[in-house]
Amino acid sequence: TGAIGLYNVGQTCCLNSVLQVFLMNIHFTGILRRITVPPHAAQQSKNVPYQMLLLLEEMQCGKRKAVSPINLAWCLSGYRVELFVQHDAAQLFLTVWNLIKRQMKKPELVEELSDLYTICVQEHLTCQKCSFETKRNSSMLTLPLPVLDSNSHMLKTLEDCLQYFFQPEELTDHNMCFCEQCERKTPFLQSMKLVHLPQTLTIHLKRFCFKKSAYILKLSHSLPFPQDLDFNAVLTENQCQADDSEKAAWQYELFAVVAHSGSTSCGHYCTYIRSLTECKWYCFNDSEVCQVSWDDVKCTYGHSNLHWGETAYLLIYMKKHPQ
Repeated sequence: TGAIGLYNVGQTCCLNSVLQVFLMNIHFTGILRRITVPPHAAQQSKNVPYQMLLLLEEMQCGKRKAVSPINLAWCLSGYRVELFVQHDAAQLFLTVWNLIKRQMKKPELVEELSDLYTICVQEHLTCQKCSFETKRNSSMLTLPLPVLDSNSHMLKTLEDCLQYFFQPEELTDHNMCFCEQCERKTPFLQSMKLVHLPQTLTIHLKRFCFKKSAYILKLSHSLPFPQDLDFNAVLTENQCQADDSEKAAWQYELFAVVAHSGSTSCGHYCTYIRSLTECKWYCFNDSEVCQVSWDDVKCTYGHSNLHWGETAYLLIYMKKHPQ
């Protein structure tokens, strides 16, 4: 089936979940297969893309239900991705992605990797006194969506989270900015507009929040997310800074869900992935892989009364009609 598990080699459930999201993505593996192989064994053992390629080939060529990612795990440990500690899936995704990009030698592959994952936005700052405006383009690898609004009210759906993320925010009182025209600090309106969405879109649901006591709280309330997501139907014209041809490709289908169960101090990750070749959902729980239904995936919506239950943390969507 192509659905092969990964053994847990030292609290690596988070790493295994992130790796499955990369290696089950045929757009990513198409890039990975064209990397330059380091010439020496010492370089090969320290090269993250090469070790990922070896793991992919072992997963695809073997006849076992699961393989060990120990060589890749040891490789990553040389870049401060430690074994035998709990990791955060959103942070680990960014760490692994950046290591892959940094160690790919072919410029065209680096560009393809960036195009595959990078989100582009335009940040606007407007003075509320004189209307002086500054604009700045920036890029990100994940959309970090809050699941609470500014009044700590729970947002009810993924679409609500997206609308809130791109909603303008007033910067007043101690948050005021210095205006070059007014030559003093003034109230500003801060907004973010969407410019470009990639083939593989990674959404980070900010389920973990810091309390004043420095205690990290997990927000487990229900937050439904759709199988099909059209950004044109979610965002307003004022929240977008893109032409019609770009916006025409903003229709997505859910590809994977990285889910967290347990508490912030004692948790476990697994991943639900829709095979791009079979169009079937699988649950990857370390070495155990089984076919599941969409109803099983929906169990990761969360529930306020099940703080230890399985809750979606990363959502990965794929473009339906790539340009």
